[in-house]
Amino acid sequence: MESIQPLVSIIVSCYNHEDYITPCIESIVRQTYKNIELIVIDDGSTDKSADILQQLSQKYHFSFERQENMGLTRTLNKALSQAKGKYIAPIGSDDILMLDKTEKQVEFLKNHHDIAVVGGNIICIDDNGNIKQKQRFKDYREIDFKDVFLTPKQIPAAPTVMIRASVLSEVNGFNTETNLEDLDLWLRITHAGYRIAVLNDVLAYYREHSSNSYKNYQFMTESLMQTYADYNNEPEYPDVKNQVLLRMFLKVSKKDRAYAWKILKQISPKYYNWKVVRGLFHLILPDKKS
Repeated sequence: MESIQPLVSIIVSCYNHEDYITPCIESIVRQTYKNIELIVIDDGSTDKSADILQQLSQKYHFSFERQENMGLTRTLNKALSQAKGKYIAPIGSDDILMLDKTEKQVEFLKNHHDIAVVGGNIICIDDNGNIKQKQRFKDYREIDFKDVFLTPKQIPAAPTVMIRASVLSEVNGFNTETNLEDLDLWLRITHAGYRIAVLNDVLAYYREHSSNSYKNYQFMTESLMQTYADYNNEPEYPDVKNQVLLRMFLKVSKKDRAYAWKILKQISPKYYNWKVVRGLFHLILPDKKS
């Protein structure tokens, strides 16, 4: 017989987040849902993160380990190997959970056995915890592989997700060969036939700062191409590949002219559209720095 309150494993991999880790941990231990195990691993931080976590673990009695740097996905998989929960909720060590997140998501998954992952909306904050002026909130939706593959903007925000442990085990956890662990995981889970639900509730604060990887356009472009290449047998792959290149070309044309030209050469001419025109306009304008 299933427990009235199934165990939820919340896992945190921390790296150099001494300024953010305390509010992250306190948002977890203060959850309204109480049947939680918290597993935290410091992945070789060079700042005071590990010392702060050691003190927090003694205060709040959660599992904490410090290790030599292994990288995010290997650390998450290590935490998964220790987790005993029916549901798994990873969260970045610089993000903050809404206090009712776990309660809402457990109730949803208990009542929707066909859903493998549930996420929600976020509020974006800056380095200092100030709420950003521009926010985007989306309506409830359920997505499958085609949705994730063709329109990845529909995927849930990373700090809001809760995943069935059985499904994570089936797809062998996080892929240690990718730089986009979230997109890769949602593609693999939905490709296996499962669906993802995204609630219209706000479930977390997401911190945007200079080290967010999505602001490194070359890293992001190459990582996206690597991730989608695993599905090059899908009939829509040429469309997906060229649409990614078009989006990144327009963004990169404003920041890195040399790399923008490299992206343009990879785009099939039959996909040229207004993004190419706008990108070329940026490229031929005089460099403001000169």
